Amino acid sequence: MLKKFLATLALGLAAFGFAETSFAQAASDAASAVVEAASAAAPAMEAASEAAAAAAPVINKGDTAWMMLSTLLVILMTVPGLALFYGGLVRAKNMLSVLMQVMVTFSLIVVLWAIYGYSLAFTEGNAFFGGFDRLFMKGLWDNVAGTFVPAATFSKGVYIPEIVFAAFQATFAGITCCLIVGAFAERIKFSAVLLFTTLWFTFSYAPIAHMVWYWMGPDAYAAADVVDAMNAKAGFIWQMGALDFAGGTVVHINAAVAGLVGSYMVGKRLGYGREAFTPHSLTLTMVGASLLWVGWFGFNAGSALEANSFAALAFINTLFATAAAVLAWCLGESLTKGKASMLGAASGAVAGLVAITPAAGNVGIVGALIIGLLAGFVCLWGVSGLKKMLGADDSLDVFGVHGVGGILGALLTGVFNSPNLGGPSAVADWVTVGMIAPDAYSIASQVLIQAKAVLITVVWSAVVSVIAFKLVDLVVGLRVTEEEEREGLDISSHGETAYHR
Repeated sequence: MLKKFLATLALGLAAFGFAETSFAQAASDAASAVVEAASAAAPAMEAASEAAAAAAPVINKGDTAWMMLSTLLVILMTVPGLALFYGGLVRAKNMLSVLMQVMVTFSLIVVLWAIYGYSLAFTEGNAFFGGFDRLFMKGLWDNVAGTFVPAATFSKGVYIPEIVFAAFQATFAGITCCLIVGAFAERIKFSAVLLFTTLWFTFSYAPIAHMVWYWMGPDAYAAADVVDAMNAKAGFIWQMGALDFAGGTVVHINAAVAGLVGSYMVGKRLGYGREAFTPHSLTLTMVGASLLWVGWFGFNAGSALEANSFAALAFINTLFATAAAVLAWCLGESLTKGKASMLGAASGAVAGLVAITPAAGNVGIVGALIIGLLAGFVCLWGVSGLKKMLGADDSLDVFGVHGVGGILGALLTGVFNSPNLGGPSAVADWVTVGMIAPDAYSIASQVLIQAKAVLITVVWSAVVSVIAFKLVDLVVGLRVTEEEEREGLDISSHGETAYHR
């Protein structure tokens, strides 16, 4: 019996072992089949995944955070930076009028930007004006995807929310219009400022911004056969190949020409040329200039639209060029007047900031230093020698600093963008994002393109400004009465004073 039991047990174990082996083999075969099938399907799945990724842009959180910070910095430049810089330069009886003009003008433009300005500047239309796709900021929320619409940056596949881009550009429009008020400070009607600003913003700022900065974005350049079609949809000056990193033409030259026209059409202040128009608080002017310098890092570095190496380049160039301009202006004053002044140092800082604006991410560090040094000397001449030649009462030297500095910076961008002079060069092919090679870069050709962009901006802004000022004069009048001007605009226009006597 025992032998029989043992024999049966052995047969059972053998059978179980065979079955287990068979099951394992079957499972192994099935697993191998699954692996083989998965391997065969992997390329198709990978392609589908890549297609899905391309179809659904992912917004970069770091870039978004940087752009929101940059937007705040530009607001800091304007209110309180520019307001205090300008306010300290006028006489005490006009301090609040300048603060009021800056703050209310900025607010007005931000509202107009939301209503129609953004759409006119940054949607597809023609080479000079955008369309109406973003009136009242419509279309910024994607109802199908349930998310905010992404906006392209300058790198393929990198996006930020379009609402952030729209807010950033709103601050640019706002500060540009505020720059103009310094040219005719102390004698213009408050209502005239607001009406002129509305007209000029609509017909000069928005179209110039569209001409210089509007394009279809890097991802639109998917293949060589679409390049011409994409270029044809861009702004007129962008199509020319002009380089303007953060607003040499759009902001500074544009505003400065409007200010110069305004200083002529509004007329000179009472007593101009006979009385001393001494700044009432250089302390406030210095504080304002310092806030401008701090905020300008958002203005320039933020224009990279990403927290990348070009933002870092614009950041350090803004630091170095401004410091160089301060020293140059002080040296120039010492050589011509025997003393360097606080007003000169503050003005030099602004001159450097203006000149480096179009070049910030387009030139190397040595180029930035040279631009800053030249800006200090050239803008000092702009507020002295050139101002006398023009014969205009540009109250706070808007053209002498922003016009002269902007033109200088725009032209020198074409020089120091050259990779042979330490510049990063420019994109030659947006399909591959390839840069112009050193042996192919032509300084003469790029400077000529820059000069054309400057000329277009000067003529466009001048024509619009003349028409706008004339219309405003016909509707509400440009200038306060002689009695009101003597009393000061703080009391006569706003019924208050900056300082209690």
